[in-house]
Amino acid sequence: MEYIAFDAHKHYTLASVARPDGQLVREQRLPHERGALQQFLARCEPGSPVAVETIGNWYWIVDEIEAAGCVPKLVHARKAKLMMGEINKTDKLDVRGLNQLQRNGTLPTVWIPPGELRDQRDLPRTRMVLVRQRTQLKNRIHATLAKYALHNLDVSDLFGVRGRALLRQRLDLLPPYTAYATQQLLEQVENLDRQVRGFEHQMQTVFKPTPTIQLLLTLPGIGLLLAVVIALEVGSIARFATAEKLAAYAGTTPRVHASGGKTRLGPSRPDVNRYLKWAFVEAANAICLNRGRAPRRHVSRLYERVARRKGHQKAIGAVARHLAEATYWILTKQETYREPKAAAVSSTGDKRG
Repeated sequence: MEYIAFDAHKHYTLASVARPDGQLVREQRLPHERGALQQFLARCEPGSPVAVETIGNWYWIVDEIEAAGCVPKLVHARKAKLMMGEINKTDKLDVRGLNQLQRNGTLPTVWIPPGELRDQRDLPRTRMVLVRQRTQLKNRIHATLAKYALHNLDVSDLFGVRGRALLRQRLDLLPPYTAYATQQLLEQVENLDRQVRGFEHQMQTVFKPTPTIQLLLTLPGIGLLLAVVIALEVGSIARFATAEKLAAYAGTTPRVHASGGKTRLGPSRPDVNRYLKWAFVEAANAICLNRGRAPRRHVSRLYERVARRKGHQKAIGAVARHLAEATYWILTKQETYREPKAAAVSSTGDKRG
């Protein structure tokens, strides 16, 4: 068996092959052309592990590794850098360091989703991008109306049917160039509305109510779209050892800085699954908005309790973490969501009661 490491960049990959004793076999710079990596690996022993860091274009690299009969090892880039402990950074040092970690059995790897799952993820992820763009445009229109004191419209939703009719009437009261710009923004919003509806229709067609999605739908604040996002981003629940691990992966746990008897909680790390974090935060916001309809539910009381002491944002984070941990348990036990018992302790450290 040989150990292989790839240091992939935008236009090329540096490949390094080493024997189990650490002796370097060869190193080669490979252009990013379809088939180039597979052709290089054809000269290596079948079944050899190939380490590649989690960069933006790892999808096709993993496909070529598998097509060549080798075993891809997707590396947690930040952890690997810390473990290698190199002061200097070069491509050769990176690939040789990855191979050293492989030989030592300490290579920090992450789960590789199957190709079909990677493909399906693009539907909800792209929808999220379009919704974010639409929100930015809507905010700009709101800001434009506020600049000219035209924002006091007697509607709850400016972009509903009645709200858009009133908005078009207000365009005549804006200066000519501002009115033109706002009209263009409104047309972009309407175009994005159509695209988002198209993605939602496609998702409803592709993602049937599987047992996993049915279980997720029992969580508070979770509808079909959020259930699909959570199911696709979590993948196999078996890859998480504990509920806390899933909550950390979803970016719902704070950083902990403890030293000299003092503990300080900071923001979550940047290297989390931001799509999963978005889904749990969206559900937490929905719970916040509708908590008056079910004030005795645990999530409603959790929000109220934390919000009184620490404010809205911390309360949303606490609810999001509860949902992440609850997701672990319902998928692990294959049981529907149940209200926590009064004596249980919540993810924020408070007693649930």
